[in-house]
Amino acid sequence: MKMKSAASVLSALLYAQGLLGFAAVATVLLKDRAQAASEIVVASETPSAPSLLVVR
Repeated sequence: MKMKSAASVLSALLYAQGLLGFAAVATVLLKDRAQAASEIVVASETPSAPSLLVVR
């Protein structure tokens, strides 16, 4: 009986470790994606040509 409970505890620990690993990978990927999106927004806000504003 002890062997069966030890196996179930080990299985639960491995399952939890797998979930944490998946969460870590998802966090890194989403963070990189958010940084890339913010760089695109900043780049699109800067004018690509000189302004043609004329002050008289």
